[in-house]
Amino acid sequence: MKKEKTMHELAKEFPDKTYRELEIYREKDRQQEAGACVMGEMRKDRELETEHKLRREAEGELSILKGIETNRVKEAQDALANALAVNESHQKLNGKLQERLTELEEENKKLHDYLNERIYGGRKSGM
Repeated sequence: MKKEKTMHELAKEFPDKTYRELEIYREKDRQQEAGACVMGEMRKDRELETEHKLRREAEGELSILKGIETNRVKEAQDALANALAVNESHQKLNGKLQERLTELEEENKKLHDYLNERIYGGRKSGM
């Protein structure tokens, strides 16, 4: 804000003007300065309103994005839970199949040994 000039300073600046003319000049300067302040405040208010509106919009968008992200996280957690359940089921099945395979290999070996004994016994007896 600029400093107001005194009547003495105005008289030095405008020596040909009367005291009344200097008062009018000074008053116009005050009104012009006050008008500029009012206009500046109005501009600041508009800027603040615009900024507030943009902030509300950004907060709304952020809220929407958080909701979407929460849904995505929930879906990912559900998919992970399903995959873990399937994995556990497959591991149990694989364990059972491995046990059965071991049993069949042992049974196959016993049959193989039995048949070899029978063949060897048959050859030995001259068949």
